[in-house]
Amino acid sequence: MDPTDCRVVDIDDARCSMVDKKSPNFLASIGAHEFYSIEMWKAALTELMTSACLMFTLISTIIACLDSHEVDPKLIVPFAVFVITFLFLMVAAPLSGGLISPVFTFIAALKGLVTLARALIYVLAQCIGSIIGFYMLKSVMDPKLVHTYSLGGCSIGEDGVSIGSSLQQHAGVLLVEFACTFVVLFVGITVAFDKKRSKELGLPMVCVVVSASVALAVFVSITVTGRAGYAGVGINPGRCLGPALLHGGSLWSGHWVFWVGPFLACIIYYGVSVNMPKEKFEWVDGEYDILTLALGHRRIVSSNAV
Repeated sequence: MDPTDCRVVDIDDARCSMVDKKSPNFLASIGAHEFYSIEMWKAALTELMTSACLMFTLISTIIACLDSHEVDPKLIVPFAVFVITFLFLMVAAPLSGGLISPVFTFIAALKGLVTLARALIYVLAQCIGSIIGFYMLKSVMDPKLVHTYSLGGCSIGEDGVSIGSSLQQHAGVLLVEFACTFVVLFVGITVAFDKKRSKELGLPMVCVVVSASVALAVFVSITVTGRAGYAGVGINPGRCLGPALLHGGSLWSGHWVFWVGPFLACIIYYGVSVNMPKEKFEWVDGEYDILTLALGHRRIVSSNAV
């Protein structure tokens, strides 16, 4: 007879309770009930469609900017990123949360804003959406542009570099991915995930902040920290996965960097965010003005002398 069978008369009641409730409690903690929620699957489908359309429009616009022969197209790219990201956030945020990227989904799961079950489905939907978007883009794009810009994928360096140089490039790009993603999380997500502040600002302003933080990260990565062969910060690992699967080649070189860097930034940001002040900072109304303190101290000294 199975010793864990709760029908045995002499078994401890507490042990029975533990055996009976262990699995249901675990499933409830990860939000397994959402697998049976039609609304969750509708939201996941929204994430898939948003990701597909975002990749198609965003990457085609970026390639058009880079191929426009402007004096400095790198200044146009961040602006395009800002506008397009803002538009898609405005549409997706009320429907599915507008997480769009596996990075945003991961930090939302860490902070408990979505269940692990929903986060898993969202990430799968976002990656599939990215693949669909890049497939559509590859189908309509000039093959020469596909080859020139590697289908807009996430590349690290030029071909033919030595092993030592490759390791240095990977380390440098890993640091850039970490730093830029952390900036986006610290600036954009801190505001977006603060319910009180989001309500005060309103949806459009929150989307502006998040979009601006993404555009800022893109600008920094392709200008100040830019290097030969580096296509700029990924931020969205799903954006890097689609071209790698469809175009391949050098896009697989160091592909792990575009996953490890952002997810490491999420973990560090989570550790920082839980230690942020819970109460809103309030300025002191000039009570500690340096001149007031100095004059007050002088009066005290004078009175003591008398």
